[in-house]
Amino acid sequence: MDIRDRRILVLGGWGLVGTAVLYKLIKHKPKQVIILSLKKEEADNACKTMKKMAPEVNFTPVWGNLFVREELKDLDRNMLLNTHAYRQKLLEDTMESFSDDILHRSTIYKIISRHKPHIIIDAVNTATGLAYQDIYRGYYNVKHTLAKARSENTLTDELFAEIEKILTTLYIPQIIRHIQILHASMCQNKTGVYIKIGTTGTGGMGLNIPYTHSEERPSSVLLSKSSLSGAHTMLLFLMGRTPDGPICKEVKPAAAIAWKQIRYGEIKKHGQPIHLYDCPVGKAEDFGSTFHFAGAQNWSDLNDTLKSVYIDTGENGIFSVGEFETITTAGQMEFVTPEEIAENVILEILGDSTGYDIINALDNSIMGPTYRAGYMRHQALSEMDFLQKKHNVDSVAFEILGPPRLSKLLYEAYLLSRICGDITGILSRSPLELSKDLNTLIQEEQALRAQIISIGIPILLPDGKQFLRGPEVKIPVQKYNETLTISAEHIDEWSWSGWVDLREQNMVFWQDRIKQINQYIDTLPDDDSSSKYHHGKQYWRMDRGTNIGKIAAWIFINEDKGLRIKR
Repeated sequence: MDIRDRRILVLGGWGLVGTAVLYKLIKHKPKQVIILSLKKEEADNACKTMKKMAPEVNFTPVWGNLFVREELKDLDRNMLLNTHAYRQKLLEDTMESFSDDILHRSTIYKIISRHKPHIIIDAVNTATGLAYQDIYRGYYNVKHTLAKARSENTLTDELFAEIEKILTTLYIPQIIRHIQILHASMCQNKTGVYIKIGTTGTGGMGLNIPYTHSEERPSSVLLSKSSLSGAHTMLLFLMGRTPDGPICKEVKPAAAIAWKQIRYGEIKKHGQPIHLYDCPVGKAEDFGSTFHFAGAQNWSDLNDTLKSVYIDTGENGIFSVGEFETITTAGQMEFVTPEEIAENVILEILGDSTGYDIINALDNSIMGPTYRAGYMRHQALSEMDFLQKKHNVDSVAFEILGPPRLSKLLYEAYLLSRICGDITGILSRSPLELSKDLNTLIQEEQALRAQIISIGIPILLPDGKQFLRGPEVKIPVQKYNETLTISAEHIDEWSWSGWVDLREQNMVFWQDRIKQINQYIDTLPDDDSSSKYHHGKQYWRMDRGTNIGKIAAWIFINEDKGLRIKR
């Protein structure tokens, strides 16, 4: 995509790589660059700096935590975790079923909807941000609090709070919800290109990486970061295979990234200066039988902070000379410059193939459908058809593949074929006649009725007030409650998702569906014998019975927008 005169949103624009991306971007004269950072002053400073470099470009600062709803975006993590009302909102936004309400109140949706960027460049270190919430520390807190509650035989607010905290740090639900919100936001606002600057989690090293976060090598927290990075990439891989979405790419550096600046000055960790303390030899602690984390507090505060020469590597922090020399030695992480990353990002946006887009690499290296499988599919279907006739059974659906909607559609198509003979017969009767005939069929054939309800698919009778069911019901999904309030909206929702629906209104819907299929078939030229059409007239062969699998596949592709776009 051309960058000139486009609106571009840079997530993490104040960071090391984000800054390098901005410098490369302005050479291509975008119309507007929206720079997002966690803090307002960071976004403001980035815009002011870039405005001096490219006064003709409209730089717009936005800020806040991308992974929470807008009302919480400016609160720090400790505030969110230690406030009951905020924890409830975090859990609701992450763990409840994805809905328009969750989408529309999210920070990233608000930003994308407000600015409608043509291109999004995501330089936020997502895997680090989510994985370093440290679920393992949360586990030990819960373990301790649970043990205390058991010993005292009490349920305390402290216990409930610790459980809620550990639920809010679950990585996978957070990254899934982030991708759901991001994808829906970009689709609704017609974003053309999304490119992620990701991470491997270990700077390109393996399980033997010596740079870790505890005595454990490698630490569980570091492996969580790598695991989440991989999960993130696979979700982006799926996003890139979704119709009507943006072009999706990811550049994933596998080395340390450096550098932003080299200075002498105050050394800060997590944004805070390192205070200096002294403990003279005369105040040394004696070893006893127990090590106390609080210590004897024999040290004294020097009322000063650590100052030294350092190299600033952006989001990864600042390194001493010794640390930088160690990590960049050949055979260790080594390093890549942010400018090199930014150059590849820009080239990928412009359409060049740099060889560094990991999504494209996955597309080119995965093993997809094969000629042999396609050839042998006919053999499998022929053998299954032979066995159906031999044993006098119709193999419709078992509710093992899922979703329940598939079983519902297959059984409805099958029932209609039983009373109509072929697909064209569905249009030869009124919806009321179809509903009555299906009801009669269900009443008279116990074996058929039993098959449907025994796999967890209820049958909604024509009056819409009664239904047949077995011990298991797939829809609605039982979460924690034993009962649900029934409403007309619920009945419509359940029947759409996984109930065989014998109502007249559903027969109207089926007839409209068949008309749409017929209209599509009528557009196919009679004399076209080329390879142009996947599903040509020969595929449908409307006068030779109803193939319920073809009907269900057509519904999934056209109604449910479930088309596979890459092979």
